[in-house]
This record gives sequence, structure tokens and C-alpha cells, in this order.
Amino acid sequence: MQESSIDFVLIWVDGDDPVWQEERNKYVSQEKRMPNSNNSQYRDWGTLRYWFRAVEAYAPWVRRIHFVTCGHYPEWLDLSHPKLNFVKHEDFIPSRYLPTFSANAIELNIHRIAGLSDRFVFFNDDVFVSSPVKPKDFFVDGLPRDCAIRNIPMLYDIGHINLNDINLINKAFNFNKQFKDNLWKWMNYRYGVHCLRSLFFLPLAEFTGAKNLHLANAYSKDTFNEVWDKYGTVLDQTCQRKFRSVLDVNQWLFKYWQIVSGQFFPQWIGIGRASSISNLRFLESSLKKQKYKLICLQDCDWMSDITSLKCEVQKIFEATFPDKSSFEL
Repeated sequence: MQESSIDFVLIWVDGDDPVWQEERNKYVSQEKRMPNSNNSQYRDWGTLRYWFRAVEAYAPWVRRIHFVTCGHYPEWLDLSHPKLNFVKHEDFIPSRYLPTFSANAIELNIHRIAGLSDRFVFFNDDVFVSSPVKPKDFFVDGLPRDCAIRNIPMLYDIGHINLNDINLINKAFNFNKQFKDNLWKWMNYRYGVHCLRSLFFLPLAEFTGAKNLHLANAYSKDTFNEVWDKYGTVLDQTCQRKFRSVLDVNQWLFKYWQIVSGQFFPQWIGIGRASSISNLRFLESSLKKQKYKLICLQDCDWMSDITSLKCEVQKIFEATFPDKSSFEL
């Protein structure tokens, strides 16, 4: 695969934007949302500039970065950068779904972005490139890389949505047959001891879910089109909800589709790791020692003294990436 054929897609929201808050508040009371739907979904940690610095330092080969927001953007961002495509929701999400405050609705439609490469890597803004990466870390022979490790979703928060994804996968595929046809992809040395998970679930004929690393996901646009063709009604229902709901499906439906259909190449289990953003030791060590190629810094509502924590997180990033990227004015 040519290096220039891979794009990155990044979605971002500034939860402190008063205009955005006013718009959101118009719809808050109108929908039944997730029981724990909260402000941590929209919290900005002031780390976006370091996301761009890391990509420029560690993935200079990326063809284009599609930066997706509701329309706002940080004042320091150079929108004229030749590698940057600033994308508003209205530019690619069908108007009947707008405005939306659900990441699920945004993610289900990203394949509609004009000019998006057929092969792309999707990032939430809490996932960072933390050491040098190459195109082959995301795609091999045109196939997106992923880990096919059987698992059962935890029945909290996104677990409910995860079950909806799994149910649709089982309706679309004979999992037992797919597992046998792609045995080497399921029982692959790149997963290490995690292969034991798949062995444990062998008695179960249906797909029970896959271990999610909570990192960037490599996708083919063909996958999005196939799933929309198959389950357009279900995806449409998710997109019509203004906020995340337990009735939704999410981007993992596309991820599972690629895995179960065998349209992927096995990924190293150690490519990255997720941890709480409050785990400053993990963040500092990961950036300094470059043990992982990707890291996810997860936000939670239980965190206290957010202002102080933000300063510490930004200080650690600044120590690793002190110089402006070409994406900054």
C-alpha cells in the first residue's frame, strides 16, 4: 500500500464553547439518554495541539488529516495547512440528523467525508500517537489491522451498545464458520496469551464480542458501505437520536464486521494501551520511553480537581513536544 493513501480522521468538541452549550441545552430534556451520559464526554483537556505535534513527529507519511467538529476550532490551528481538511458536521452528516451531540451519529457517517481515502484510521481525541508509526502498523496488503480476540462486553455504559453491535453481527454471519475459515487470524501469535480467551469461548457457536483496545481503529470505506447497505434502518435510528442512547450501535459494529468477515490483518496486542488520564505516571512513562505506539487517555466523571490535573497533563505533553507543529499558527 502506498504511504500517501492513508488518512487520519479526528473528531473533537470544545465542551466549554458557550454557543455549543446553548445549542445542546435546547435538546437535553427532549431525549432519553444513557443513564450516565455526562459532561466528561465533551470535556476538553487542552491537549489537541499535542495530538498534531505527535502526528507530525511520528506519522509524517499520513496523506491527510480530516479534523471533524460541529464548526468550532481552536484559534491556534492553521486551517490552510495543505494536509488539514477542516470538516463541519454539516459537510458530511445528512441534515436530518443535525444538530447532533452523539459521537455515535458522527462516527457512523465519517465515510461520507468528501475526499476521504478508501483506507483511513479513526481517532477519538483521547487517543495519541506516542512513538513512531508506519503505514504497516495500520494496514497490510490493503487490510486494516486489528486483534481478533474473543471477549464478553462489560454490561455498563458502552457495554449496552456493544451488545447491540454483537447482535447484528450474529444476524449477518455464521460465526462458527467464519471462525474456522479464518482460524489463523483468530489464533495468531501476535495476540500472545490472549489466544487463550478465544480457546475458552470455543464451546460458544455465536460471536460474543472482541477485546477492544480502545485505540485508533483502521477502517475501509467499503466496510461502512456494506454495513449501511445491510443495516441502514438501524443505523438511521441511532443517527436520529441527538444524544448517545442504550439503543444505539456505534463504530465498533464496523470494527466487528471487518473482524468476523475476515477482512483484516492481525495486529500486535502490544501496539498500545489505554489508561485513565489521571494516571500521570503512565502518561509520562509512555511518552518518555515510547513503549507503545498508541495510547488512550480515558476521562471519567469521578475525577476531582480537573483544573489542576489539566495543568499536569499539559505539562507532561509540553515536555515531550515543546515545539510547534506546522499545523499551528
